[in-house]
Amino acid sequence: MQWNQQSAAQLKTPSLNLIVAAQAAHWFDLTSFYEEVRRVAAPECVLALVSYGVLSINHTECNARFRQFYYDEIGPYWPPERQHVDNGYASFDFPFQELEYPEMSIEREWALEHFLGYVRTWSSVKVAAKAGKQSLMESFAKELTSLWGDLQQPRKISWPIAMRLGRL
Repeated sequence: MQWNQQSAAQLKTPSLNLIVAAQAAHWFDLTSFYEEVRRVAAPECVLALVSYGVLSINHTECNARFRQFYYDEIGPYWPPERQHVDNGYASFDFPFQELEYPEMSIEREWALEHFLGYVRTWSSVKVAAKAGKQSLMESFAKELTSLWGDLQQPRKISWPIAMRLGRL
C-alpha cells in the first residue's frame, strides 16, 4: 500500500508489518509520524527510515574535488534538514528497538556528463544559482572535467545506505 493521508485514515486496526520512509524522514514532524506509526503498526512491525549518504567517486582526485564542492562550496545552500541525511538520521530520536542491517550502497557507473547532470538537479545547486552563485557549479564542472580524463570513461559512483531500523 502506498502511504498517504487518505489511506492512513482508512486503517482502523493496526495491520502494517513494515513501514518504510526512504529519503524523506528529514522532512517529517517525527513526533506525529511516530504516533501514526504506532497507531497503524501490527505487533512486531518493523520501521525503516532509509537515507543515502554523501556519494563518493572511485577516482582519488575527482573524489577530493567533489568533496570540496559538496562540503565547502555548495554546502551552505542545502536546507538545514540535509544534515540529517548526511549523518544517516543518527541525530533522530528513535524510540524503537534498534535492529542491525548489512552494509549496503547504491552504485552506478557514469560518464562525466551523467554525473554532472545528476549534480545539477540538486536543490542546493538551484538555490545557489538563484543567489547569483551559478559560478560554483560552473567552476566545479570545469575542474572536474580536467580531472576526469576520458570524458566518456565511466567512473564508479557510490552512495552509502544508512538506516534507522527498528521493531515496534
